[in-house]
Amino acid sequence: MSPRPHLAWFAALCDDDYEQLGVPDPSLASSFEHCSAIVHAADRAGFDAILMPSGYALGIDTIAFTAAIARSTRHITPIVAVRMGELWVPQLARQLATLDQLLGGRMVINIISSELPGEVLPSAARYRRTLEHMHALRTLLDGAPLAAAGEFVNVSVDAPRVRTVSRRSPPLYFGGLSDDAREVAAAAADVYLMWPDTMQGVAAIIDDMRARAAHHGRTLRFGYRVHVVVRETESAARAAAQHLVAALDPEVGDAIRARSLDSQSVGVRAQASLRDDADSDGFVEPYLWTGIGRARSGCGAAIVGDPQQVAAKIREYQALGIDTFILSGYPHLQECERFASLVMPLLRGA
Repeated sequence: MSPRPHLAWFAALCDDDYEQLGVPDPSLASSFEHCSAIVHAADRAGFDAILMPSGYALGIDTIAFTAAIARSTRHITPIVAVRMGELWVPQLARQLATLDQLLGGRMVINIISSELPGEVLPSAARYRRTLEHMHALRTLLDGAPLAAAGEFVNVSVDAPRVRTVSRRSPPLYFGGLSDDAREVAAAAADVYLMWPDTMQGVAAIIDDMRARAAHHGRTLRFGYRVHVVVRETESAARAAAQHLVAALDPEVGDAIRARSLDSQSVGVRAQASLRDDADSDGFVEPYLWTGIGRARSGCGAAIVGDPQQVAAKIREYQALGIDTFILSGYPHLQECERFASLVMPLLRGA
């Protein structure tokens, strides 16, 4: 039997929840009540982790929200997204160590490299900043003093008194397709996150990242961020996928994608290319549907099928070397419960 995959769900902190894409529903907007309902449902369902995304203009604050739900969850591990440069790194280290204490050590960190609100910074400089911040953050969370004289982090400071439960830095997740992004991941990440791609494309990225990490004397684990649309039958799943985009105005979809701070990144452009290569129904290969990217910047494809097909697709990714899956579906609460009841038992041998 294949090893048990690490399964995570998505908390819609960034106003990314719809019954139909491009048709906002006030009851699904980013709020403490709605997002905490998703987190608690994923916790009850037995998901291992939940991604807490970050978006300045799009929803509620990631760290504040995670702190608010820390003591009301039982076992689920928040994957806390933080954008490098938004906070001075010693303060960020103290904040994250405090959050880890509130969670009893149940935390990992998703590093985001993007321009800051109101900023225009070239890609190469942005990734230099990200790498400096990652090294500095890990040093401080490991409890060591920091003596940095870099382009973006120039400070000598002791580690904060508050420490993580493990007294080490939580794992750092990071993703990005550009050459600069891949080098940052190879040098400083623990888990390299990928957005949807064909099986051939995923295999090529994993091979490249393993070689880059080895050059730095390191190894990486791999994660995959993808949506899911699962129903009792394949035909019902495909109908549900088409329903998601049936009311989408193309101009509304363009506006949604443009709101993201990273809407012009290499990864986002790769998702657009995936849509261009898809068939007339939006499938770029069996069970991988690209329609979601018509109204979403970033992760733009979904695994679509019946429970056995969805589970088999995840197992195929596992065979390539991916062990962590960050999943989502629309609306997020209902698809969370549906995936947990229909697919999770197949992946966990229940």
